[in-house]
Amino acid sequence: MTLNFSKSPDGLIPAIIQDAHTQKVLMLGFMNQEAFEKTEQTKKVTFYSRTRKTLWTKGETSGNFLHVVSMADDCDNDTLLIKVRPDGPTCHTGDDTCFSEKNSNATDFLIQLENVIKARKQTPVEGSYTNKLFDKGVNKIAQKVGEEAVELVIEAKDNNEELFLGEAADLMFHYLVLLTQKGYALSDVVAVLEKRHK
Repeated sequence: MTLNFSKSPDGLIPAIIQDAHTQKVLMLGFMNQEAFEKTEQTKKVTFYSRTRKTLWTKGETSGNFLHVVSMADDCDNDTLLIKVRPDGPTCHTGDDTCFSEKNSNATDFLIQLENVIKARKQTPVEGSYTNKLFDKGVNKIAQKVGEEAVELVIEAKDNNEELFLGEAADLMFHYLVLLTQKGYALSDVVAVLEKRHK
């Protein structure tokens, strides 16, 4: 990476900070050569403060450091994209991002739910509906997925949003249980879809 700090009269280049997991843009800061080198060395994002005229490492007072996952420069070598793992909220206001966005994506909860289902299989919880499904075996779980799919199709013919989305959620849940029972994960299905997309 050959960054061109001389393009700017003050020797600063913009650094776009993006969450490596969610892909959300967290903030924008500026770096001079020294800030960039410190970021490379410590693997914690360090900026140059244009108001204080000094280096500052994000999180040095709040503890919410931005841990570097990867860095890339743009085609003109005068802007950085830094993908990070944040320790907490990025904005000084306490928001997840400096753009008042939540730092999450739609798949986060699905992964969380899948982990709960896997945990139920490995460590059963008495009275758990998920464990009752696992106890019945793959045939009954597959049957339940079929029933939920039929119910979703029926609701799709009407215009009741609440019922339709409720059935869609039921189908998704039981589908995840079936995948877990068979020893697979959502990521295995995504891999197949990605291959088909190419």
